[in-house]
Amino acid sequence: MPLLPARRGATVSVLAYDGMSAFETGIVTEVFGLPRPEFDRPWYELTICAEAPGPVRLVGGATLHTPYGLAELAAAETVIVPGVPDVTADPSPALVTALRHAHQRGARIMSICSGAFALAGAGLLDGRRATTHWRYADLLRRRYPRVDVDPEVLYVDDGTVLTSAGSAAGLDLCVHLVRRDHGAAIANAVARRLVIQPHRDGGQAQFIEAPVPADPEDDRLAGSMTWALAHLAEAITVETLARRAHMSPRTYLRHFGRATGTSPIRWLVQQRIQASLELLETTGTPVERVARAVGFDTAVTYRHHFAQLMHTSPSAYRRAFHTGARRP
Repeated sequence: MPLLPARRGATVSVLAYDGMSAFETGIVTEVFGLPRPEFDRPWYELTICAEAPGPVRLVGGATLHTPYGLAELAAAETVIVPGVPDVTADPSPALVTALRHAHQRGARIMSICSGAFALAGAGLLDGRRATTHWRYADLLRRRYPRVDVDPEVLYVDDGTVLTSAGSAAGLDLCVHLVRRDHGAAIANAVARRLVIQPHRDGGQAQFIEAPVPADPEDDRLAGSMTWALAHLAEAITVETLARRAHMSPRTYLRHFGRATGTSPIRWLVQQRIQASLELLETTGTPVERVARAVGFDTAVTYRHHFAQLMHTSPSAYRRAFHTGARRP
């Protein structure tokens, strides 16, 4: 999947539909619709569309009015379907036509939560790995057997077609798109404005047993993770982290998986890749030294994990996102 360069006037359209929650459009509006003059670069142009221009009834009795219809939806460079009014019904022929037209001309098509049913109904998920909210995963698989449904992950980036789980995972995917378009530094700044984590890997579990610390052992777990972030360049093993948390390795693995939905080693790889992005964006440090600076034994290992997580190489990422203002 090639990274998309930052583009002037990048357009984003989001579908509004009767019965939707204002939060569903709010996710997209917060990321793509608000002006970002602090970045000193062209930002996105957001358009809220409906199947037919006019009023759209929202949950709670409010009404949203938009003059834009499916023609404007299909014309954008990124098209977002944040949900569907009925997961048991087929998308309208007009919506199917609009989504297919947008896809055929190269637009990115993205769904949040039940919006995957619209993409599947348009045939855009046939033969692709995709996700949706865990409560709809079995139904999506039954209704559209040609879709490779993965109910475990937060989001799936399949290049020009992207799907995400529940609403919060949709926010993660929106920030992920900002990272693809503008690089890690700007994506992190957007995340700080939203007061959310700067990066959650799409492969993280949708449902975890204890998402917040529930006992003193979880506090010790958090302390070990904070220590690891400050010592990424060092050799860190599960045993090292377990000692920091005053647990046995077996107990540590169990608590870590329960609290994060991933393993300590996978989490470490993600944090090291994330830490390397700023070095690639703001310095001319050779890739081999970047790899060592964030804790990888070899550049080969670094490139392997970078490609798995970022779907490109460190050198290609640097060419796309280097700021030109190098740090020493």
